[in-house]
Amino acid sequence: MSEFQKSIQQQLKQFDSRYANNKILQQLEARTNIPKSYIVFGLVIVYFLLLLANIGGIGEILANIVGFALPAYLSLIALKTPGSADDTQLLTYWVVYAFFSVIEFWSVALTYLIPFYWFIKTIFLVYIALPQTGGANMIYKKVIDPATSKYINAKAGVSDIKQSVHEAAQTASHNASAAVNQAASAATSGFSAQAAQATHQQF
Repeated sequence: MSEFQKSIQQQLKQFDSRYANNKILQQLEARTNIPKSYIVFGLVIVYFLLLLANIGGIGEILANIVGFALPAYLSLIALKTPGSADDTQLLTYWVVYAFFSVIEFWSVALTYLIPFYWFIKTIFLVYIALPQTGGANMIYKKVIDPATSKYINAKAGVSDIKQSVHEAAQTASHNASAAVNQAASAATSGFSAQAAQATHQQF
């Protein structure tokens, strides 16, 4: 057995041990008598074959499912963990994904000019979604950050927000004080007028 085959077998065994308590995979394994890793591996092969074939435009749907489903699952896990490292990783992914989606929207011709576009897109999305590859961080640092850093100043943005809140609070306080003074003045004037009218009637 070659080193590559040994590595594959080791990965499959690790997958089986890691997801040994997964109820869905347990049920599939019980019904088919096929190890969990083989079932998942077979489904992945079918998935990529459908991407390559792109029958009835299914490739676009399958590619977008990977772009949303896998990161969304990882994001839900990140929301339940106390650390912030995975939050930063996933936020970076969504930024990269947003930039890619904008470019793709304005370059629709690419989907027709590039062979197996949806297959390539899926590989790219998996590459930037998985924390182990570091794809999202690399693209952000090499492409997006240099292109946007000169337009975005995080410290200035926070300062501007604080200044706006302070000014809004001062304006609201000034308006409230003016309204109270106006109401008090109106009440005093009305009371004085009623008192004068009552005095006039007595005489």
